[in-house]
Amino acid sequence: MNNWISKIPEQIKLLAVVVTVIITAFLIVRPMLIPAGFGEQGHFRSGALNDAVAVQFKYAGKASCVECHDDMTDMLAGGYHKKLSCEVCHGPLAGHIDDPDENTPSFPRERTLCPVCHEYLSSRPTGFPQIVSQSHNSLKACISCHEPHDPVPPDVPSQCSACHGEISRSKAVSHHVDIECEFCHTTPELHKTSPRQYRPSKPQNREFCGQCHTKNSKHNTKAPRIDLATHETRYDCWQCHYPHLPEAR
Repeated sequence: MNNWISKIPEQIKLLAVVVTVIITAFLIVRPMLIPAGFGEQGHFRSGALNDAVAVQFKYAGKASCVECHDDMTDMLAGGYHKKLSCEVCHGPLAGHIDDPDENTPSFPRERTLCPVCHEYLSSRPTGFPQIVSQSHNSLKACISCHEPHDPVPPDVPSQCSACHGEISRSKAVSHHVDIECEFCHTTPELHKTSPRQYRPSKPQNREFCGQCHTKNSKHNTKAPRIDLATHETRYDCWQCHYPHLPEAR
């Protein structure tokens, strides 16, 4: 027996000691880690339900607001903010439901709340309403121009640059500066009011750019010309040339 033990490598002996210490420590500490009442009624704490009941309600839910503010909820239901809960903007309202006179909801009149969703961010979806706070009516509160429950712009944008400022600034210094956006993008009129639902079209083939840039084009005599049949035929034009600033790479 002793001969068999003596043949075990020292590393294995040390590992066995470490494992034994860990298991022993776990068995000692385990009772301290088990919450009181655990296992009395299955695999959960028997007091968990009482703890949940004791939690104070803070939020009332959107349905509670309808009982008194049906005019606002009707407006909200038909607006762009219809998927937002009232408490996103007005804060927790459980106290207001219990005692409306004593607990008044908050009304965001400053410019800090709306930019949480609407400040310009390049990763936001195309067409999502965005602004740059420092330059967008910087002295006015958002609600002075926009009804929060139906936040349509006071004036429907007449120019693409109203929403596509970054593209407009790039195009302003490019060779395409004099080309109207609608020449390349067929744009439904409803795009101005519902930009994500009604999207402009985009060119689908090389022949579109070839209207101006093939050797025999009569559209623009100053535009760079190519032989469309032989010029990088494996690629679409916009894979090498950014349309709004189409310098050659």
